[in-house]
Amino acid sequence: MTASGSTGRLDPCLALIFDMDGVVIDSNPAHRESWAAFNRSYGLETTEAMQQRMYGKRNDEIVRDYFGEDLSDDEVARRGAAKERVFRSIVAGRVEQMLVPGLKAFLREYDGAPMAVATNAEPENVALVLDQGGIRPYFQVVLDGHQVRNPKPDPEIYQLAARRLGVAATNCIVFEDSKSGVQAARDAGMRVVGLLTTEDNLMGVSICADNFLSANLRVWLATQRCVS
Repeated sequence: MTASGSTGRLDPCLALIFDMDGVVIDSNPAHRESWAAFNRSYGLETTEAMQQRMYGKRNDEIVRDYFGEDLSDDEVARRGAAKERVFRSIVAGRVEQMLVPGLKAFLREYDGAPMAVATNAEPENVALVLDQGGIRPYFQVVLDGHQVRNPKPDPEIYQLAARRLGVAATNCIVFEDSKSGVQAARDAGMRVVGLLTTEDNLMGVSICADNFLSANLRVWLATQRCVS
């Protein structure tokens, strides 16, 4: 047992911050399916290039990308909310099976360390994942895309997570799967673990892992020390 109360080997002044889609839950295939279905309802066929542009972005950015910059804010919000209802209908009842491999055991292992979720996702999606996945109690701080002015790749959400946890940014370790998320974490001055659930390669991270079953990830975490 470490001084932080966790059984995992982690310096007690470090905090762990998790993106959600592609990190907590392997949800990108469901997002691809739901965007394709939603866009088709407007007569828009979703290309692979469009799907690739979706990763790591907030809904308002995706809607304007797909449907044009001239939409009103209200219409952007309405379309984004409608698409997420499609997404939740796809994943409801399947969340626990969709969690990234090893996540639950990892959270139990490091239980007691300061932990946060910081995601561009919609608040209803966050609630669905954390509650149906049975993992909400592990996180002292939960931030969604509506709680910041600027979405990733802006570092705002990670800076806010650090403040809410009461941990210096330099002592936060972020788990990310997208280029925009990695940039946000790095610009916040944090260490970054790249999970290869979405991209084949992530530049600028401290270590890459396929998922939370990685023994190398645990070894690396045990070497990390606080920066005063």
